Amino acid sequence: MHVPPHPRLVSAGHAAGVSAPAALRPLADSGVLIEFERRLDAEINARARAVAARLAAVPGVVETVPALCSTLIVFDPLTTDVPRLLEAAEAAALSARPASPGSSRRFEVPVVYGGAAGPDLEEVAAHCRLTPSQVIAEHAGAEYTVYMLGFTPGYPYLGVLPEALRLRRLDTPRLRVPAGSVAIAGALTGIYPMDSPGGWRLIGRTPLALYDPRAAHPVLLRPGDRVRFAPAAGATRSAAPPIPPAPPPARPVLEIRSGGLHTTVQDLGRPGFRALGIPASGAMDALALEVANLAVGNPRTAAALEFATPGPVARVLEDSSAALAGADLSATLDGEEIEPARAFRLRPGQVLRFGAPRRGVWGYLAVRGGIDVPAVLGSASSFVPGALGGYHGRRLRDGDIVGRGPDRPAVAVPGLTVPLPGDEVTLRVIVGPHDDWLTADSRARLLAEPFVVTVHTDRAGARLEGSPLTHASAEEFLSDGLLPGAVQVPSGGRPIVILPDGPTTGGYPKAAAVIGADLRLLAQSRPGTRLRFRAVSMDEAVEAAHAQRAALDAR
Repeated sequence: MHVPPHPRLVSAGHAAGVSAPAALRPLADSGVLIEFERRLDAEINARARAVAARLAAVPGVVETVPALCSTLIVFDPLTTDVPRLLEAAEAAALSARPASPGSSRRFEVPVVYGGAAGPDLEEVAAHCRLTPSQVIAEHAGAEYTVYMLGFTPGYPYLGVLPEALRLRRLDTPRLRVPAGSVAIAGALTGIYPMDSPGGWRLIGRTPLALYDPRAAHPVLLRPGDRVRFAPAAGATRSAAPPIPPAPPPARPVLEIRSGGLHTTVQDLGRPGFRALGIPASGAMDALALEVANLAVGNPRTAAALEFATPGPVARVLEDSSAALAGADLSATLDGEEIEPARAFRLRPGQVLRFGAPRRGVWGYLAVRGGIDVPAVLGSASSFVPGALGGYHGRRLRDGDIVGRGPDRPAVAVPGLTVPLPGDEVTLRVIVGPHDDWLTADSRARLLAEPFVVTVHTDRAGARLEGSPLTHASAEEFLSDGLLPGAVQVPSGGRPIVILPDGPTTGGYPKAAAVIGADLRLLAQSRPGTRLRFRAVSMDEAVEAAHAQRAALDAR
């Protein structure tokens, strides 16, 4: 099962029709990054997409994420024969052939250029020594390929932009870019599918919807699609039809009196859609969610409520049972304290409350039968930034009625322990895949010096404070695939660890990645917690995953 800590070079040779080798690098204990030559190039990108398509059917592979010049292979470390996966990855890197251009889907995207729709058009024209009309002609005169999707669900990175239009991104990103905005940065152009922050230069806007969380297929474009922009006069973005009121749940069990800070429905996530820019989401502390479910007699995969402090206040609507796990948030039922990881009875009229946090950050409430919400892309998990899944794609709020599923014959498993971190935590990491982007001194300090969890931590990522880490080069880092646990190091030197709602691709080097068994400890670490990273091998990481699973299976 050994994966070497340094890149394995796969020399493609002239027989494969490519001139540069690929490097295979581990990303945590559930990913392998196949890196090709690091430059924006149509043939390299086509090769990355071909490798992703070839490896998607390999046993153990959960999903593949083609990027600008790399492919991320995501696998299940509990079931995958890693050496065989590496052999398949090497073979694909050597022999995968890009699809013919004629097999690509083609889209024409109408764009209103300039004015309020494209506030940066005049500045772009001035920088490029062109007139606005010439900028429009250059931009609309090229055909682009969707090199990858990422940043937000459905955001297409389209290459390549004509040389005459290439400018660096804005020094200070906008806090809000309207959905449909057409933008440029470097050698790429893109379209913002939803309102979001953004640092690309806005030259127009399209009424075409690229992302609809209510649709069966919420993302319009796919990697490899071809796009042309067509100047349009006065087109406006159609307002989304109103969301019809949801029918009342068949088995209402809780009335939310107060939604608390961040109460959502979560399960174990929706893998398989990272290539479309949609993260798996799921519980911040998957072990705690599983323990709560097992304690009340649910399948471990059932949907539950996840919350942070201040927690929700809920009134019980029907006889049932429930269990809590995860953070200790001083839970009471009608004023009586609740013991964690043990089922307790719910009776109509009782009120469940949470008080002062004692340890941990994220708590879980499992109700007998599981929280009943429609599955979206195979999961009940909420992805609030994308308005996807869960309870109408949002956090719970005052007045919401939460339903439960039907009882199933099952045996409750009480008393399972869920360790919570203290004031200092050591997290095991697999070094790389991009530790070589740091100076030698910074690589040493990453594993020798402590970092502190900051208040700027949420379901997308944990921002850490510490002695800044330094890049070894000012070279541009081209975006590639991300997984939860990846330790990104921006140019400012403060690490960011990706968490379940984090982006699926990112433009910063990843110096290391927290192993799956320890990621929950980071999620449960409160601001001010001191962290240290300790390097381990892939073998040790997989053994830790098996040990964590065995502890649950034994009960």
